[in-house]
Amino acid sequence: MTALQYILSIVVIIVSIIIIVLVLLQESKQEGLSGAIAGAADTFFGKNKGRTMEAKLAKYTKIAGTVFFVLALVSSLLVLFGA
Repeated sequence: MTALQYILSIVVIIVSIIIIVLVLLQESKQEGLSGAIAGAADTFFGKNKGRTMEAKLAKYTKIAGTVFFVLALVSSLLVLFGA
């Protein structure tokens, strides 16, 4: 393995740990039957949900997932083509 592959491996491990922490910090979406009935009346922007910590955690999780996917793809291409 080259130095670049070692660095990418370490970064992938760090990003995966960040994803685990972000997912564990998020609240459960399970509200039961009352949430299914009353949840239809709530709009996304009605309660300022776009600015809550939960929305920020979801956004950061999506970003970290995308970074993880790209890094994993790049590292596998490096291994495949022997760079």
